[in-house]
Amino acid sequence: MEFTASQIASFIDGKIIGDESALITGVSPIESGETGHLSFIAQDRFTHYLDTSKCSVIIVSESLITKDSYNSTIISVKDAYLSFQILMNLYQEMQGKKEGIENGSSIHETAVIGDKAYIGAFTYVSEKAKIGEGSQIYPHVYIGKGVKIGKNCKIDSGARIYDYCIIGDNCVIHSNTVIGGDGFGFQPTPEGFKKIPQLGNVIIEDDVEIGSNCSIDRATIGSTVIGKGTKIDNLIQIAHNVKIGKNNVIAAQAGIAGSTTIGDWNQIGGQVGIVGHIKIGSQVKIQAQSGVNSSVNDKETLYGSPAINYNDYLRNYIHFRNFTEIVNRIKNLENNSKD
Repeated sequence: MEFTASQIASFIDGKIIGDESALITGVSPIESGETGHLSFIAQDRFTHYLDTSKCSVIIVSESLITKDSYNSTIISVKDAYLSFQILMNLYQEMQGKKEGIENGSSIHETAVIGDKAYIGAFTYVSEKAKIGEGSQIYPHVYIGKGVKIGKNCKIDSGARIYDYCIIGDNCVIHSNTVIGGDGFGFQPTPEGFKKIPQLGNVIIEDDVEIGSNCSIDRATIGSTVIGKGTKIDNLIQIAHNVKIGKNNVIAAQAGIAGSTTIGDWNQIGGQVGIVGHIKIGSQVKIQAQSGVNSSVNDKETLYGSPAINYNDYLRNYIHFRNFTEIVNRIKNLENNSKD
């Protein structure tokens, strides 16, 4: 596709500095810009590229513009990063969606497929499953009995959605993720560990995105819940009966044990481990590789394992780094006091 600087500016309510007819045929990172390409600058540390980039058009946050003219055509906006996101979403929408049912797929006669949905080859849709209007189910997906998938969802190749799980509208589930596998429930007995049946399901609310290779376990009884607008990175384990609120972000390799409740608008870093049966409030920040073993109040920032207040951790870590010196000083003081 080709766009002029003027057309691009109209999409993001931008002001042009330079040639309105400059033509764009692609996009580039600002560090490796090419003629005919579009890029953006949203941070002061990249402003030197305004004078050196080969990009034909650059979207720039208005606070970073200091001159009346540049080599490239500039589109001035309030927030260049946000504006570039808007453009990428528009471009993705322009690509269109697939529709129809491809050969090789297997759809049970009692399943319901919504209008303008797409079912890829070698996908299996079980009895009484429902797939909403405009949803995209890519090849080699398994959809279990009684599963409900809302409108305009995207389920990538290799995903598995077990029986009776519920997916809301506008959700994205990436490849090889498993929704609704059995929770890790075993009862110790003299003969060994006996499996506890996992009879619940998983409910994923609207506008959730789940990365690849994640496992979200079904509840023992009731539902494991992922709240509206939550975004989950790759390689994450969420155990049975966990309740996650709205608009959380969880980075890669985090693990959340069973029956823990998490509030809204939390930020959970990579490789964080959270024990079961605790409550984490809202607007909490948990730094990467922290281990959380007790409940957390709203708006706390945690670090370490076991995790403590972030600022306390930094102060204590300074002492830890100097621990040998501190011990030696104490020994010297004790020796001097004996003299």
